[in-house]
Amino acid sequence: MKTNPKSKSPERALQTKSLGGLLEQSEDIKDLVEECVEELSTVNTAGREIADTHSLPAEAGDLLEKNEATEAKMGQAVDELSSVNQALEVEVDVHHLLKQRLNMVTQAEIAARHAAFHDPLTGLPNRELFVNRLEHGLAQAKRYGWNLAVMFVDLDNFKDINDTHGHEVGDAVLKIIAERLGQYTREVDTVSRYGGDEFLYLLMEFGDIHGVKIIAEKIANVIAAPCQLSIGELIIKSSIGISICPKDGITVFDLIKRADEAMYVAKRTKSSYAFAQ
Repeated sequence: MKTNPKSKSPERALQTKSLGGLLEQSEDIKDLVEECVEELSTVNTAGREIADTHSLPAEAGDLLEKNEATEAKMGQAVDELSSVNQALEVEVDVHHLLKQRLNMVTQAEIAARHAAFHDPLTGLPNRELFVNRLEHGLAQAKRYGWNLAVMFVDLDNFKDINDTHGHEVGDAVLKIIAERLGQYTREVDTVSRYGGDEFLYLLMEFGDIHGVKIIAEKIANVIAAPCQLSIGELIIKSSIGISICPKDGITVFDLIKRADEAMYVAKRTKSSYAFAQ
């Protein structure tokens, strides 16, 4: 028996039937098919009785008409089921498409949020994210009585690298240093690119000043490890200024400013690091 397939156009399917409506129609068709099956069973039973008793041809004709009517019902059920299934396939396709689009939008939102708070060259948190983390750290320090430190890290003579070897080499140096600092940073701490060749390091909840000195020395040593570049090997030195909360300030502005001032002391005295005075 020939069926009449309906168009699978998403617009037509969505205009005529919702998913709930399609499922309801499917239940109706199921009832129709069950009715047909029951009627066919009756026809078959009667047919067997006719065959056994050699009934008159007129009775056989009545059964034939009933069988043809039942067959028509079955054909209608097949056609409608085909239509419903096609529409359901469209619903599934549309749902899958919407899910893909939602995933794309979500990924784009995540990427945009990351770009808003991270340095595009090094991938480190940028100034805005560092300030946010420092503000949160200050609130935690005040609440729990913690100490925290801000380290202002400046790469010595970085301008000479750009002037001598070009910005491409300078960018490569920044990426290497940033990767080293990121690997060294504790999970509770934050290292960011503040701008140019300057980095900020937030040290949360330390024990005493001696512990801060040890970390500052390790940072200086990590930076000073030779950088393997396209032009060969370069050794970068750094100057680190350190401010302590609450001794040197209790605000973001004060702690960064005091650490910046201490960094210039370290640079002037050719020390690896210096504390705010």
